[in-house]
Amino acid sequence: MEELVVKVDGKEYEVFVEETEEGKILVHCGNDVYEVETKKDVEHSAIERLHKKHAIEEGKLEIAAQLPGIIYEVKVKEGAEVKQGQSLFTLMAMKMENDITAPRDGKIIEIKVKKDNNVNRGDVLAILE
Repeated sequence: MEELVVKVDGKEYEVFVEETEEGKILVHCGNDVYEVETKKDVEHSAIERLHKKHAIEEGKLEIAAQLPGIIYEVKVKEGAEVKQGQSLFTLMAMKMENDITAPRDGKIIEIKVKKDNNVNRGDVLAILE
């Protein structure tokens, strides 16, 4: 367990943070215990929701931008076989590079953006089969 001091609404609290075997984060504050989501958890679930929202037909999946930005790099070509988690695009947003990865194994059947294109959250970048 790790001890931290956090400030909430201007008031400081001494808390203890632990990660369970299941990968959950628990924060102990006095007699209370809170289960929290990390930024990574929230981003991952948001990405999953976007991908599920963009399923277009059985076997095909639209890969969408998670946030607005500029396509900094296109790392795959149409027809490429990709693995789950493989980097497909780099999206520049708020001066930070964001990796857009394949949500599952498959074949890129269409790329809808090019380097330096502006995209909005939810814009389709590619179609995976």
